[in-house]
Amino acid sequence: MALKIEQVAGLKVPNSFIGVIVSAVANGGDSVGTAKAVTLNFRDPDYSPEAGGFHPVEVRLEKKATSWQLIYITDFSYQGRHTPELIKEIDVCFSIKRVYHFLTGWLNAKEGKELLDLFISNFVEYYNTGCYQVTVTTE
Repeated sequence: MALKIEQVAGLKVPNSFIGVIVSAVANGGDSVGTAKAVTLNFRDPDYSPEAGGFHPVEVRLEKKATSWQLIYITDFSYQGRHTPELIKEIDVCFSIKRVYHFLTGWLNAKEGKELLDLFISNFVEYYNTGCYQVTVTTE
């Protein structure tokens, strides 16, 4: 079953990103069937505080009538010197059409869109290199 993802006006993502999401769900082996929500986790198994690597990314979709809607995209990174922890570095909240960065907080619309565009462009390129292991969870 192909996913039809409804874009959120004011915070649209490029078709290349939609393609990644649709492909990841299709390759995940789980049918979305009657699910009401899908969470995708993109993980670089080699990512660590010492070695670096590609940040983990989580994407959530929820069923709205006959289509799916993006709920959030979250990019995590290790932060801290002595005991690094994974924290939200970038958080895109589609319901309020806002983008958050851990160093500056909620960004204004222009800055948020610029960061989202850069993040999505990089994420799609990283995904295309095959660096991520993808887990698909349905609810």
